[in-house]
Amino acid sequence: MSSDIKRLLYNEDVKFSKGQKRIAEYIEKNYDKAAFMTAAKLGASVGVSESTVVRFATSLGYSGYPDFQKALSELIKTELTSVQKVEITSEKIGGDVLGGIFSHDIEMIRRTIEGIDKKAFDAAVEKIYKARKIYIIGVRSAYSLANFIHFYFRLFFSDVCLVDTTSTEEVFETIMDIGKDDVLIAISFPRYSSRTVKAAKFAHFENASVIAITDSVFSPLAKYADSLLVANSTAASFVDSLVAPMSLCNALISAVGLRKKNEVSKTFEKLEKIWDEYGVYEKGGTRDDAE
Repeated sequence: MSSDIKRLLYNEDVKFSKGQKRIAEYIEKNYDKAAFMTAAKLGASVGVSESTVVRFATSLGYSGYPDFQKALSELIKTELTSVQKVEITSEKIGGDVLGGIFSHDIEMIRRTIEGIDKKAFDAAVEKIYKARKIYIIGVRSAYSLANFIHFYFRLFFSDVCLVDTTSTEEVFETIMDIGKDDVLIAISFPRYSSRTVKAAKFAHFENASVIAITDSVFSPLAKYADSLLVANSTAASFVDSLVAPMSLCNALISAVGLRKKNEVSKTFEKLEKIWDEYGVYEKGGTRDDAE
Protein backbone atom coordinates (compact mmCIF):
# COMPACT_ATOMS: atom_id res chain seq x y z
CA MET A 1 0.00 0.00 0.00
CA SER A 2 1.04 3.60 -0.57
CA SER A 3 3.43 4.98 2.03
CA ASP A 4 1.25 8.11 2.27
CA ILE A 5 -1.70 6.12 3.53
CA LYS A 6 0.52 4.18 5.92
CA ARG A 7 1.84 7.45 7.29
CA LEU A 8 -1.70 8.62 7.98
CA LEU A 9 -2.83 5.34 9.48
CA TYR A 10 0.14 5.00 11.79
CA ASN A 11 0.70 8.61 12.72
CA GLU A 12 1.61 8.49 16.43
CA ASP A 13 0.02 11.89 16.97
CA VAL A 14 -3.39 10.43 16.11
CA LYS A 15 -4.99 8.54 18.98
CA PHE A 16 -7.27 5.80 17.66
CA SER A 17 -9.96 4.06 19.67
CA LYS A 18 -9.94 0.25 19.69
CA GLY A 19 -12.53 0.20 16.92
CA GLN A 20 -10.58 2.68 14.81
CA LYS A 21 -7.42 0.61 15.23
CA ARG A 22 -9.31 -2.37 13.81
CA ILE A 23 -10.33 -0.23 10.84
CA ALA A 24 -6.71 0.81 10.26
CA GLU A 25 -5.53 -2.79 10.42
CA TYR A 26 -8.24 -3.93 8.02
CA ILE A 27 -7.37 -1.23 5.50
CA GLU A 28 -3.68 -2.12 5.74
CA LYS A 29 -4.45 -5.74 4.79
CA ASN A 30 -7.39 -5.14 2.43
CA TYR A 31 -6.83 -1.70 0.93
CA ASP A 32 -7.85 -2.90 -2.53
CA LYS A 33 -11.33 -3.81 -1.24
CA ALA A 34 -11.69 -0.98 1.30
CA ALA A 35 -11.33 1.66 -1.40
CA PHE A 36 -14.63 0.53 -2.93
CA MET A 37 -16.60 0.00 0.28
CA THR A 38 -19.19 2.32 1.75
CA ALA A 39 -18.66 3.41 5.35
CA ALA A 40 -21.44 1.05 6.42
CA LYS A 41 -19.96 -1.93 4.58
CA LEU A 42 -16.47 -1.25 5.90
CA GLY A 43 -17.86 -1.00 9.41
CA ALA A 44 -19.73 -4.28 9.04
CA SER A 45 -16.58 -6.00 7.75
CA VAL A 46 -14.59 -4.80 10.74
CA GLY A 47 -17.33 -5.14 13.34
CA VAL A 48 -17.82 -1.46 14.17
CA SER A 49 -20.56 1.06 13.51
CA GLU A 50 -20.78 3.27 10.44
CA SER A 51 -20.33 6.35 12.65
CA THR A 52 -17.04 4.91 13.95
CA VAL A 53 -15.79 4.63 10.37
CA VAL A 54 -16.78 8.24 9.68
CA ARG A 55 -15.02 9.46 12.84
CA PHE A 56 -11.97 7.44 11.80
CA ALA A 57 -11.83 9.31 8.48
CA THR A 58 -12.19 12.73 10.11
CA SER A 59 -9.52 11.88 12.71
CA LEU A 60 -7.08 11.54 9.80
CA GLY A 61 -7.88 15.06 8.66
CA TYR A 62 -10.45 14.32 5.96
CA SER A 63 -13.75 16.18 5.72
CA GLY A 64 -15.61 12.87 5.87
CA TYR A 65 -15.54 9.27 4.71
CA PRO A 66 -16.17 10.06 1.00
CA ASP A 67 -13.13 12.38 1.04
CA PHE A 68 -10.97 9.68 2.64
CA GLN A 69 -12.28 7.04 0.23
CA LYS A 70 -11.50 9.25 -2.76
CA ALA A 71 -7.95 9.83 -1.52
CA LEU A 72 -7.48 6.09 -0.97
CA SER A 73 -8.79 5.33 -4.45
CA GLU A 74 -6.44 7.84 -6.06
CA LEU A 75 -3.44 6.47 -4.21
CA ILE A 76 -4.04 2.80 -5.02
CA LYS A 77 -4.83 3.18 -8.71
CA THR A 78 -1.35 2.28 -9.80
CA GLU A 79 -1.01 -0.58 -7.32
CA LEU A 80 -4.03 -2.73 -8.08
CA THR A 81 -3.02 -5.83 -10.01
CA SER A 82 -5.29 -7.56 -12.50
CA VAL A 83 -5.73 -10.40 -10.00
CA GLN A 84 -6.97 -7.96 -7.35
CA LYS A 85 -9.34 -6.40 -9.88
CA VAL A 86 -10.83 -9.79 -10.63
CA GLU A 87 -11.38 -10.39 -6.92
CA ILE A 88 -13.31 -7.15 -6.36
CA THR A 89 -15.34 -7.16 -9.58
CA SER A 90 -18.29 -9.11 -8.18
CA GLU A 91 -18.47 -6.84 -5.13
CA LYS A 92 -18.66 -3.69 -7.27
CA ILE A 93 -21.15 -4.73 -9.95
CA GLY A 94 -23.10 -7.55 -8.29
CA GLY A 95 -24.88 -10.21 -10.32
CA ASP A 96 -26.14 -7.96 -13.13
CA VAL A 97 -22.92 -7.62 -15.11
CA LEU A 98 -24.56 -6.07 -18.19
CA GLY A 99 -26.55 -3.49 -16.26
CA GLY A 100 -23.73 -2.81 -13.82
CA ILE A 101 -21.15 -2.11 -16.51
CA PHE A 102 -23.50 0.10 -18.55
CA SER A 103 -24.52 2.09 -15.47
CA HIS A 104 -20.90 2.51 -14.45
CA ASP A 105 -19.82 3.71 -17.91
CA ILE A 106 -22.69 6.20 -18.07
CA GLU A 107 -21.56 7.56 -14.71
CA MET A 108 -17.98 7.87 -15.97
CA ILE A 109 -19.13 9.94 -18.96
CA ARG A 110 -21.24 12.16 -16.69
CA ARG A 111 -18.35 12.82 -14.33
CA THR A 112 -16.01 13.53 -17.24
CA ILE A 113 -18.19 16.15 -18.88
CA GLU A 114 -18.86 17.81 -15.52
CA GLY A 115 -15.17 17.99 -14.65
CA ILE A 116 -13.54 18.66 -18.02
CA ASP A 117 -11.41 21.80 -18.30
CA LYS A 118 -12.96 23.41 -21.38
CA LYS A 119 -10.16 25.98 -21.67
CA ALA A 120 -7.61 23.18 -21.74
CA PHE A 121 -9.71 21.36 -24.34
CA ASP A 122 -9.95 24.47 -26.58
CA ALA A 123 -6.22 25.08 -26.17
CA ALA A 124 -5.49 21.49 -27.20
CA VAL A 125 -7.61 21.88 -30.33
CA GLU A 126 -5.74 25.07 -31.26
CA LYS A 127 -2.32 23.48 -30.67
CA ILE A 128 -3.22 20.49 -32.84
CA TYR A 129 -4.63 22.73 -35.58
CA LYS A 130 -1.40 24.77 -35.76
CA ALA A 131 1.08 21.91 -35.30
CA ARG A 132 3.80 21.23 -37.84
CA LYS A 133 3.72 17.54 -36.97
CA ILE A 134 1.48 15.54 -34.64
CA TYR A 135 2.76 12.57 -32.67
CA ILE A 136 0.36 10.24 -30.87
CA ILE A 137 1.33 7.66 -28.26
CA GLY A 138 -0.70 5.17 -26.24
CA VAL A 139 0.41 1.81 -24.82
CA ARG A 140 -1.50 -1.41 -24.17
CA SER A 141 -5.25 -0.70 -23.83
CA ALA A 142 -4.61 3.01 -24.48
CA TYR A 143 -3.27 2.05 -27.91
CA SER A 144 -6.84 1.67 -29.13
CA LEU A 145 -7.46 5.34 -28.29
CA ALA A 146 -4.21 6.46 -29.92
CA ASN A 147 -5.01 4.46 -33.05
CA PHE A 148 -8.54 5.92 -33.16
CA ILE A 149 -7.21 9.49 -33.11
CA HIS A 150 -4.50 8.63 -35.65
CA PHE A 151 -7.04 7.10 -38.05
CA TYR A 152 -8.89 10.41 -38.38
CA PHE A 153 -6.02 12.87 -37.99
CA ARG A 154 -4.16 11.29 -40.91
CA LEU A 155 -7.17 12.33 -43.01
CA PHE A 156 -7.00 15.88 -41.66
CA PHE A 157 -3.24 16.48 -41.65
CA SER A 158 -0.29 15.60 -43.89
CA ASP A 159 2.17 14.79 -41.10
CA VAL A 160 0.79 12.57 -38.32
CA CYS A 161 2.78 9.83 -36.58
CA LEU A 162 1.46 6.99 -34.45
CA VAL A 163 4.46 6.25 -32.23
CA ASP A 164 5.71 2.66 -32.26
CA THR A 165 5.58 1.53 -28.63
CA THR A 166 7.08 -1.94 -28.78
CA SER A 167 10.14 -0.72 -26.87
CA THR A 168 11.39 2.43 -25.14
CA GLU A 169 14.24 2.69 -27.62
CA GLU A 170 11.85 2.73 -30.59
CA VAL A 171 9.75 5.41 -28.91
CA PHE A 172 12.73 7.76 -28.70
CA GLU A 173 13.88 6.88 -32.21
CA THR A 174 10.45 7.91 -33.48
CA ILE A 175 10.17 11.20 -31.60
CA MET A 176 13.83 12.25 -31.59
CA ASP A 177 13.20 15.16 -33.96
CA ILE A 178 10.19 16.55 -32.10
CA GLY A 179 10.40 20.30 -31.51
CA LYS A 180 8.62 23.49 -30.49
CA ASP A 181 6.26 23.53 -33.49
CA ASP A 182 5.12 19.96 -32.90
CA VAL A 183 2.51 18.31 -30.67
CA LEU A 184 2.64 15.06 -28.74
CA ILE A 185 -0.71 13.57 -27.71
CA ALA A 186 0.12 11.23 -24.83
CA ILE A 187 -2.58 8.84 -23.57
CA SER A 188 -2.28 6.74 -20.42
CA PHE A 189 -4.51 5.45 -17.64
CA PRO A 190 -3.74 3.37 -14.53
CA ARG A 191 -1.57 1.48 -14.44
CA TYR A 192 0.39 4.24 -16.21
CA SER A 193 2.82 3.31 -18.96
CA SER A 194 6.42 4.30 -18.24
CA ARG A 195 7.08 4.54 -21.99
CA THR A 196 4.30 7.08 -22.45
CA VAL A 197 5.44 9.14 -19.47
CA LYS A 198 9.05 9.11 -20.69
CA ALA A 199 7.91 10.21 -24.16
CA ALA A 200 5.90 13.09 -22.65
CA LYS A 201 8.90 14.14 -20.54
CA PHE A 202 11.20 14.09 -23.57
CA ALA A 203 8.75 16.09 -25.70
CA HIS A 204 8.27 18.60 -22.89
CA PHE A 205 12.00 19.27 -22.57
CA GLU A 206 12.27 19.56 -26.36
CA ASN A 207 9.72 22.42 -26.11
CA ALA A 208 6.99 20.56 -28.00
CA SER A 209 3.38 20.99 -26.88
CA VAL A 210 2.21 18.00 -24.84
CA ILE A 211 -1.48 17.15 -24.70
CA ALA A 212 -2.14 14.55 -22.02
CA ILE A 213 -5.29 12.44 -22.03
CA THR A 214 -5.41 10.70 -18.66
CA ASP A 215 -7.55 10.09 -15.61
CA SER A 216 -6.42 12.59 -13.00
CA VAL A 217 -4.43 15.70 -12.15
CA PHE A 218 -2.30 13.28 -10.10
CA SER A 219 -1.35 11.29 -13.21
CA PRO A 220 2.42 11.27 -13.87
CA LEU A 221 1.62 12.77 -17.29
CA ALA A 222 0.15 15.90 -15.71
CA LYS A 223 3.44 17.61 -14.86
CA TYR A 224 4.59 17.47 -18.49
CA ALA A 225 1.27 18.53 -20.05
CA ASP A 226 0.58 21.90 -21.63
CA SER A 227 -3.05 20.83 -21.97
CA LEU A 228 -4.37 18.28 -19.46
CA LEU A 229 -7.57 16.51 -20.55
CA VAL A 230 -9.02 14.36 -17.77
CA ALA A 231 -11.45 11.52 -18.46
CA ASN A 232 -12.78 9.24 -15.73
CA SER A 233 -11.72 5.67 -16.28
CA THR A 234 -12.22 3.88 -12.96
CA ALA A 235 -13.02 0.33 -13.97
CA ALA A 236 -16.12 -1.48 -12.75
CA SER A 237 -14.30 -4.72 -13.44
CA PHE A 238 -10.84 -6.03 -14.29
CA VAL A 239 -11.40 -4.67 -17.81
CA ASP A 240 -10.26 -1.05 -18.21
CA SER A 241 -13.21 1.29 -18.77
CA LEU A 242 -12.32 3.44 -21.80
CA VAL A 243 -15.82 4.67 -22.65
CA ALA A 244 -15.36 8.19 -21.26
CA PRO A 245 -11.81 8.52 -22.66
CA MET A 246 -13.11 7.40 -26.06
CA SER A 247 -15.87 10.05 -25.90
CA LEU A 248 -13.23 12.65 -25.08
CA CYS A 249 -11.10 11.52 -28.04
CA ASN A 250 -14.20 11.65 -30.25
CA ALA A 251 -14.88 15.22 -29.12
CA LEU A 252 -11.25 16.20 -29.75
CA ILE A 253 -11.31 14.75 -33.27
CA SER A 254 -14.63 16.44 -34.05
CA ALA A 255 -13.49 19.83 -32.72
CA VAL A 256 -10.27 19.71 -34.74
CA GLY A 257 -12.21 18.59 -37.82
CA LEU A 258 -14.58 21.53 -37.50
CA ARG A 259 -11.59 23.85 -37.08
CA LYS A 260 -10.43 22.59 -40.50
CA LYS A 261 -13.94 22.32 -41.92
CA ASN A 262 -13.21 23.40 -45.50
CA GLU A 263 -10.11 21.22 -45.88
CA VAL A 264 -11.83 18.24 -44.28
CA SER A 265 -14.88 18.60 -46.54
CA LYS A 266 -12.65 18.58 -49.64
CA THR A 267 -10.75 15.55 -48.34
CA PHE A 268 -13.89 13.53 -47.70
CA GLU A 269 -15.37 14.58 -51.03
CA LYS A 270 -12.29 13.18 -52.77
CA LEU A 271 -12.30 10.07 -50.60
CA GLU A 272 -15.97 9.37 -51.31
CA LYS A 273 -15.18 9.24 -55.05
CA ILE A 274 -12.22 6.92 -54.45
CA TRP A 275 -14.21 4.67 -52.13
CA ASP A 276 -17.03 4.47 -54.66
CA GLU A 277 -14.76 3.84 -57.63
CA TYR A 278 -12.78 1.08 -55.95
CA GLY A 279 -15.64 -0.49 -54.02
CA VAL A 280 -14.15 0.11 -50.59
CA TYR A 281 -17.55 -0.19 -48.92
CA GLU A 282 -20.42 -2.57 -49.63
CA LYS A 283 -23.59 -0.99 -50.95
CA GLY A 284 -26.57 -1.04 -48.61
CA GLY A 285 -28.74 -4.10 -48.92
CA THR A 286 -31.64 -5.89 -47.30
CA ARG A 287 -31.47 -8.46 -44.52
CA ASP A 288 -32.12 -11.18 -47.11
CA ASP A 289 -29.14 -9.98 -49.16
CA ALA A 290 -26.89 -10.21 -46.14
CA GLU A 291 -28.04 -13.74 -45.45
